[in-house]
Amino acid sequence: MSQSAIAVLGAGSWGTAVAIHFANAGHQVLLWGRSSSHVKDMQSTRCNQRYLPNIAFPEQLNASSDLSACVKQATHIVIAVPSHAFNDLLLQLDKPKNGLCWITKGLDPSTNQFLSQRVFDKWGKQFPIAILSGPSFAREVAQGLPTAVVLAGNNTQYQQSIKHHLHHGMLRVYESQDIYGVQWCGAVKNIIAIACGVSDGMCYGANAKAALITRGLAEMSRIGIALGGRPETFMGLAGVGDLVLTCTDNQSRNRRYGLYLGQGLSTCEAEEKIGQVVEGKHNSSQVCGIAKELNIDIPICQQVHDILQGSITPKKAMIALMTRPTKEES
Repeated sequence: MSQSAIAVLGAGSWGTAVAIHFANAGHQVLLWGRSSSHVKDMQSTRCNQRYLPNIAFPEQLNASSDLSACVKQATHIVIAVPSHAFNDLLLQLDKPKNGLCWITKGLDPSTNQFLSQRVFDKWGKQFPIAILSGPSFAREVAQGLPTAVVLAGNNTQYQQSIKHHLHHGMLRVYESQDIYGVQWCGAVKNIIAIACGVSDGMCYGANAKAALITRGLAEMSRIGIALGGRPETFMGLAGVGDLVLTCTDNQSRNRRYGLYLGQGLSTCEAEEKIGQVVEGKHNSSQVCGIAKELNIDIPICQQVHDILQGSITPKKAMIALMTRPTKEES
């Protein structure tokens, strides 16, 4: 595989994992981190001990806190910061000559818009983008364990270029043109994962979790299709694939966050124990706001939002879900 210089902007667990994957393919990779002290630690230990401990950096991977230098040297730019930091970083970037890829999942908190809309507002709707999503825990990708993901884009040439760099070893990449459906899945699945965590934290059992996943998928699809997503996306890797992964395995920080809430911790105590960004906490208000605008019912997401706002207890939220009027499944 021909070498490229790739800048991964964001040194959390997922950004680090993708950077390691690129480097293992033989590419020169610059992993940018906002914190100079964190970057110095990564440079000295050749590992991201804070977010992805005990996985050594390949020789081709180097950490840097100089954003300008990283972008200037890169053939491809991949944004990996949390959704609430995406637009701030975007505003610091000059227009990339090839396109922009991101592995961030979520919505823009200031506008409730897709992240793609923020990019299009800056560089136009024809600007090439590629969005990576799907069931992919960071540590497993960094360890080279079998993983399948989906890459959504609006420009075939650029999409193929990014796929060429990603699709190797044990990472299998599928293509999609559904940039809206893929992004919506990435925002909603974390909220449902919090719900499943709360349920398990309260020892409500496997039946309850299966119901939350299934009806959560219905909520995800209902609005996603109204926003322009394709029905098949919600039954694919970005939809049901990522939803099942995030709701059922404790590698998911959103699920663990819900577990702590179900066990009686406050939202602040739960977030402190996680120690990283909990995307579902940030996205719940945005998703519920969009649902209200569209007049679409999403009871699970709404109950999670109300728990996070402190307006209802987890126990009362589950009772509210179970005592809703019965209806035909749809």
